[in-house]
Amino acid sequence: MRVPALVPRMRPFTSTIFAEMTALANRTGAVNLGQGFPDTDGPAGMLEVAKNSIDAGINQYPPGPGMPELRQAISEHRARYGTHYDPDTEILVTVGATEAIAATLLALVEPGDEVVLVEPYYDSYAASVALAGATRRTVGLVEEPGTGRLGLDVAALRAAIGPRTRALLLNSPHNPTGTVLNRDELAAVAALCVEHDIVAITDEVYEHLVFDGLEHVPLATFPGMAERTVTISGAGKSFNCTGWKIGWACGPAELVGAVRAAKQFLTFVGGAPFQPAVAHALRHELGWVEDLRTSLQDKRSRLADGLTDAGFAVRPSEGTYFITADVRPLGFTDGAQLCRELPGRIGVAGVPVQVFTDHPDRWRHLVRFAFCKRDEVLDEAIGRLRKLGV
Repeated sequence: MRVPALVPRMRPFTSTIFAEMTALANRTGAVNLGQGFPDTDGPAGMLEVAKNSIDAGINQYPPGPGMPELRQAISEHRARYGTHYDPDTEILVTVGATEAIAATLLALVEPGDEVVLVEPYYDSYAASVALAGATRRTVGLVEEPGTGRLGLDVAALRAAIGPRTRALLLNSPHNPTGTVLNRDELAAVAALCVEHDIVAITDEVYEHLVFDGLEHVPLATFPGMAERTVTISGAGKSFNCTGWKIGWACGPAELVGAVRAAKQFLTFVGGAPFQPAVAHALRHELGWVEDLRTSLQDKRSRLADGLTDAGFAVRPSEGTYFITADVRPLGFTDGAQLCRELPGRIGVAGVPVQVFTDHPDRWRHLVRFAFCKRDEVLDEAIGRLRKLGV
C-alpha cells in the first residue's frame, strides 16, 4: 500500500521512540524518566473548582473562543509581563498548547512558505509545519564554551531566513534542552523578525518553570513584536494538569481570529469544566506555582548530581522539566542505542535528543531525562544510574 506523502514529512519516529521506551520501561520495571509529565496533582483549590464545575453541570460545549472568565484571567496573567490582550478578540482558548501551535501554523502559513524552527525542537512542530504544507528550516542551538549551555546561534538564524520565510516558531524555556533564552538572544530574534517582516509564534508553556534566578521574557514584549507575535502557553505544566489540555493563544485580533478559524475545525472546543478551574488557578494559585518552581529546581540539581556520579557529562538546565546528558564519557556514541539498553541494563528509561532534530548526527551524543517526578522516584533512578559504570 502506498504511504501518503505527508507521513514521512511529519517524522513519526519521535512518537515511535516514546512508545518504544515506555514499552521497555513497563516490561523491565524501569523508572521512566523519558516521559515529561509530573506524577503529582496540581493545587487542591484548582481541583476543587473542577469538581464543583462538573457537579454544577458545566459539561457541555463552552463558547468557541473559551469561557469569558478564563479569557479574562489569561488577559490579567499576561499583563504581569506588560503585555495587554483584549479577552474578547485577542485571546483564544485551545485544547492544549499543541493544538494552538497546529492551528496557528494552519491559519498563518501557506503551502510553499518556510517556517524556521530551533533545533532540537518539540516533536509536534515538524508535524504541524508539514500539515500546513510548508517547509521547515532548522537552526541548531550551539554549546557555549566554558559553560556547556546550549545557546541560540544568531548568525545561523539570520542565514536561515530567506524570501519565503513566513514564520519563526520559538520555544523558551526550551524543551528538550532546558535552555532559557536571555534578553540579548531574544532581542536579536525580535530584530530579525521585524527586519524580515516575519510572524513569530512562541511556545511558552514552561514560562513559570525557570531556575537559578533567571527570568522568562516573552518575545512579544520587544519593540515591533506585539503586532506580529502569537504567544502560546497553557495550564498543564504550570499547574500539574497536563491531562486537562487547556492552552491558549494570545496576539493581535487579526492573527488570533485566523487561528480561531482553523481551530474550530480541529477540536471545536474542549474542557468545559476545567476552564473555570484554570481561571481560578491563574488568579489564586501562582504562589503554589512558585513552590513548584523551587521544588523542580531542587529536583533538577538532584538528578544532575546523580547523572554526573554515573559518569554522564551533564548540560545546564535553566528551566522546564528536562535535563540533557552527554553519553560519550561512558564510552557510548549513540544516545538512541544507550536508551534502548538502559531499561534492561539498569532499569531507567530516557529519550535520545537526536529524535527531536533534522540533523541527528549532531545530537547523537545527548539523552534527555525528566526530573518532574517524586523525590523517591528520582532517588530510585539515581541509585540505578550509579550502577551504570560498575
